[in-house]
Amino acid sequence: MTLYLRLAWRNVWRQRRRTFLIAAGMGVTMAMLVFYDGLIGGFEQAIYGNAIQLLGGNIQVHAAGYNQKIGRKPLLPLADPDAVVQAAEARPEVVAASKRIVTGGLVTNREGAFAVSIIGIEADKEARITPVAANITKGRYLNADDGDVIVIGQGLAAAMNVEVGDRITMVGNAAHEQTRQRTMTIVGIYDVGVPSVEKAMIYLSLKEAQDLFGLDGQVTEVVVTLKQIGQEPPVVAAIQRAAPGYEVDTWENSFPDLKQTMEMKTGVMQALGIFLLGIAAIGILNLLMMAVFERTREIGIIGALGLKPYQITFLFLLEGILIGLLGAFFGAVLGTLLNGTLSVVGLDYGQFANLTEYTALISGRIYPQLAPLKALQHAITVAVISALAALYPAIQASQREPAEALHYV
Repeated sequence: MTLYLRLAWRNVWRQRRRTFLIAAGMGVTMAMLVFYDGLIGGFEQAIYGNAIQLLGGNIQVHAAGYNQKIGRKPLLPLADPDAVVQAAEARPEVVAASKRIVTGGLVTNREGAFAVSIIGIEADKEARITPVAANITKGRYLNADDGDVIVIGQGLAAAMNVEVGDRITMVGNAAHEQTRQRTMTIVGIYDVGVPSVEKAMIYLSLKEAQDLFGLDGQVTEVVVTLKQIGQEPPVVAAIQRAAPGYEVDTWENSFPDLKQTMEMKTGVMQALGIFLLGIAAIGILNLLMMAVFERTREIGIIGALGLKPYQITFLFLLEGILIGLLGAFFGAVLGTLLNGTLSVVGLDYGQFANLTEYTALISGRIYPQLAPLKALQHAITVAVISALAALYPAIQASQREPAEALHYV
């Protein structure tokens, strides 16, 4: 085995230019696949990460029994929300944990009545993390001590034909199935490019929501924001250990439609990735077949020296594997460097942000993600493809009679 490996390694570097061209071609192909994976990860964080923050955070913590009445958005106070916040913010994955009051209701004016979710928030915390605060187009965002003022979406403002400074009537579901009504002044209008969200969510300060709904000093929800999608499990476990007795849900359970959309997108992207990998495999096969067939006379010489066909096949198989490993290493390094650089610099995507409702959630730049496991998978795949690509022509060439192979032009 050692002898074959030494021979294969010597043969690989005997034609340095050919080896370099083949390895470079395979490496560039693999680097593009690694970059593609990183770019898809960046899109997921840019679009779905912002969508999750807009809809209600990566993790939501409610009092026991909330999920049984979730359709009515029940106002079930948390016994010790500060313990939940402390447990969450102790984790390195967490950006912020904020307290909320969320209930259903209506807003009305002369244009009609519109069903909305009424959300009382810790404005000072959420101003750093929510896309709403970053996309105030008219007026201002909320302050922690705001009274009877609200922030609404551009979609709702257009439907109600209102502007900043106008007053509308808000009716919300309070505790014990009661309703509370208050006239509110519009202090800000946000535009995130998603009309379905803009028409359905209005925001007021947590202090005002507590006063309006009779929840003095209490909250009904803790929302946890993470650095990246996929970091939820350890944070959920930490919260459940430190503050047991609560219902802790991730965005996958709370927003099933978003999860289904993401899974559908992932399936399409995986199919496209397989297609690209197939194209890469054809290119690698072509490169290695040319490299082997042009050495038919050499195969005849080593056959005449006494090597059996299976030994010739094995020798060329080792050469293919070594070239594949070189190409895979080159591609992994190049792809990782490319993704690593762009994960800091980013790609400007602002001019395409209005293509669809989802791409409107992109803040302007895409930051590709490093995916070492996927890079390793691609490296293994490229090595296997190169071995298979070398195997077929080597078998074909080794089956020729040495005399015939020696006369091959």
